[in-house]
Amino acid sequence: MEKRIINPWKWQDDRHYVQAVEVKAVQSTLYCAGQAAVHADGTSSSADMRTQLQLAIQNLEQVISEAGYETKNIVRLNVYTTSHEEFFPCFDFFGEWIARNDIKQAATFVEVKTLFETLKIELEATVVR
Repeated sequence: MEKRIINPWKWQDDRHYVQAVEVKAVQSTLYCAGQAAVHADGTSSSADMRTQLQLAIQNLEQVISEAGYETKNIVRLNVYTTSHEEFFPCFDFFGEWIARNDIKQAATFVEVKTLFETLKIELEATVVR
């Protein structure tokens, strides 16, 4: 697999995403459903945004790992949140996770009116190998 990052500008670098990712010679693609702060027993978290983000990331990593893929090969990541005001103070944690895993992904951040039950954040990923 070969990945090429397309960034006509530099400003997105501080926001932990890229403008586009071209992928050639892909062996397979994993389309992940939105992963949120849902516990293993199926109950939705009612914790604060940072705690929910941590659990959503753990759940996403578990799905990716169990499918036999690597987190570093996320090429598309959509972030749905019920509140940008609550999410952006957690952006440091999110950015550290992106950097630690050397993820170079096209991303979209969207504020939505509601998510399921008490959920505040959902991560939807496309991963290649």
